[in-house]
Amino acid sequence: MSWINAPVRSFPIHWKQYILLYVVGLLSVHFSFAQSTKLDNLEDRIKNLRTQSDFTPQDTTYINLLNELGGELRFYNLDSLLILSKEAFKHSESLGYKKGKSISLLGMGDYYSDRGEHTKGISHYKSALVFAEEINNPKLILRLKNNLAGEFGYLGDYAKALNGYLESIQIAKRVDDKLMLSILNENIANLYVSQKDYEQALEFYEIVKKINQGIGNEVTSAETMSNMASAYADMGKLDYAMFNINSSITVFEKHDIRDWLAFAYEIKGKTYLKQKKYKWALYWYNQAEMLHKKLDDDRGEIDLLNGMAEAHLGLKNDSTSQHYALKAYEISTKINFREGTQKCAKTLYKVNKNKKDFATALKYHEVYQGLSDTLSRNENKKSLTMLETKVEHEKQKMALVRENEIALATQQNYVNAALAILLIFVVVTFLVHRGEKIQKKLNRKLQVKAEELEKNDLELREINDTKDKLFSIIAHDLRGPIGAFQGLLKLFNTKEIDQSEFLSFIPKLGTDIDHISFTLNNLLSWGQSQMNGATTKPRIILLENIVEENLNLLSEMATNKSIKMTSQLLPNTMVWSDANQIDIVIRNLISNALKFTPENGMITVKATEKNKHWEISVRDNGIGMDRETQGKIFEDNHNITTYGTNNEKGTGLGLSLCKEMVEKNGGRIWVESYLRKGSTFFFTVPKASKEYQKAV
Repeated sequence: MSWINAPVRSFPIHWKQYILLYVVGLLSVHFSFAQSTKLDNLEDRIKNLRTQSDFTPQDTTYINLLNELGGELRFYNLDSLLILSKEAFKHSESLGYKKGKSISLLGMGDYYSDRGEHTKGISHYKSALVFAEEINNPKLILRLKNNLAGEFGYLGDYAKALNGYLESIQIAKRVDDKLMLSILNENIANLYVSQKDYEQALEFYEIVKKINQGIGNEVTSAETMSNMASAYADMGKLDYAMFNINSSITVFEKHDIRDWLAFAYEIKGKTYLKQKKYKWALYWYNQAEMLHKKLDDDRGEIDLLNGMAEAHLGLKNDSTSQHYALKAYEISTKINFREGTQKCAKTLYKVNKNKKDFATALKYHEVYQGLSDTLSRNENKKSLTMLETKVEHEKQKMALVRENEIALATQQNYVNAALAILLIFVVVTFLVHRGEKIQKKLNRKLQVKAEELEKNDLELREINDTKDKLFSIIAHDLRGPIGAFQGLLKLFNTKEIDQSEFLSFIPKLGTDIDHISFTLNNLLSWGQSQMNGATTKPRIILLENIVEENLNLLSEMATNKSIKMTSQLLPNTMVWSDANQIDIVIRNLISNALKFTPENGMITVKATEKNKHWEISVRDNGIGMDRETQGKIFEDNHNITTYGTNNEKGTGLGLSLCKEMVEKNGGRIWVESYLRKGSTFFFTVPKASKEYQKAV
């Protein structure tokens, strides 16, 4: 939220409502929470400890639970944090439990920090740090140093703040604490944002994003995106601000992290405010306000209230604007937050000016101007101080690097001597084995070359077979109809036949052209697949549409033989396949059935639903085939042209092409046939399940 709130990232709070009565010694402890898993768990554990016959408050487990409970309640009932921290400190002192004392003092420091009593906060953090260093607890040390740096920032001592963050970063790197590295770098980024040095801030945000990627926690990333959104809004990059804040809101709502969600709603309201979309700004400010009613976070509420005041001012609701601005002004004054007081004074000046209360407007203008001059001078000093601190830190870092380099150089001399001896040994070993390795390498190369030659020879044979097959089909199955067509045209042109005789050949020519077109389509599809050029592109298709299109396409051929063709596919028979390839399969199977079915026959296309696929069948009552033929018809080298019941001619490619297309779509094809009874060709295709829809 602000640049010292990052430690809260480490301890997310999921809470709805609670009542806390805390009494020690003569008092008793009782908690009542609503629908909060973590707090319910803490309550149960504390109650279980108290009910034990040998219970004593001077117990590390009990002390840790008190400190943990205080931390959970920080942003919901700040007074409870102080009460629990003091009680935990008293028991820790009696027990001599240094870690308990350190965490208790940390809780008290958090209390005074949130109350705006930063000097007291620093005092408690420093005392806690002494105990943390005595027990050498790196995580606790880092957290305390981070909080101390934040307090110095609130007091305007940016040199100490930045120096504290930079020193802590070195510790975090040494102990490989990635979460604290993220927090510390983000706090430095937020420090630069407060100085309006957005370029420098974005550099540190980029560092934080990379660290967060390594952590892999979407909540941590969402917190960073919230702060980045606030910075982008201040920079006027409102599209970037909206993208980041929408992404973070999604995560906070998913995990029900209400303190950060309130902040995110407030930033979204601020972004709309910058766009002068006041009603939308108020909508999101109101969402944040509802959450703040259950929080105890004065500092976070100031920007929210002042934002609401500005939005109402934009809508000409001066009285409502004044109400929210005065509330924010009162809180800012109470916790001595000068930046908040400055913003509220400016809003109150505008409101009273609109109301023509010029005396009050002048009073707030003087407050605003006085704070602006003070903050401007301070910010100039702070910016210079931050730069000097960073430069000094880099100098100290470089000095340490040089010292380390000298020490490493000395060690390197010894290492080099050892390496020289090792190198001599390696060279001797290398020379001994070199001949053998070279020989093995040459043998492997020869073997690879031989395998490549054998593979190339096989590929050339296959290509040659493909070429021969193409030429054979073109010569026998295409040249004949085309030659007949040419001869007919020649007879007509030389007037050896008249127009009426020529027109009598048109039905025959139409049939021949359909045959040529069908054969060419099969040839192109088969040739492309043989040359590895056909790419299967599956998608969701309605199979009944493809079947109907092919039945219509081949209806003239069926009519000529008085064959009845029917489709029994149900509507919405959806499959996951390449539409063009399945179209080729269905067209070839129906054409094949027409070819081998006598006049007045019947062809039926059906689809049977299975677990994960559809089973498609094309059934005819034609001439059928024997078992030997059934075993050969799908083979690649089976290219014998056969004739149908009316001497229809085929390419011999259809069924091997069907097999290839079906298998490319994850299915299989087979036939059941009986002589003089007919044949049924079956093939399967995957169903268009949710799995495939996601793949799209």
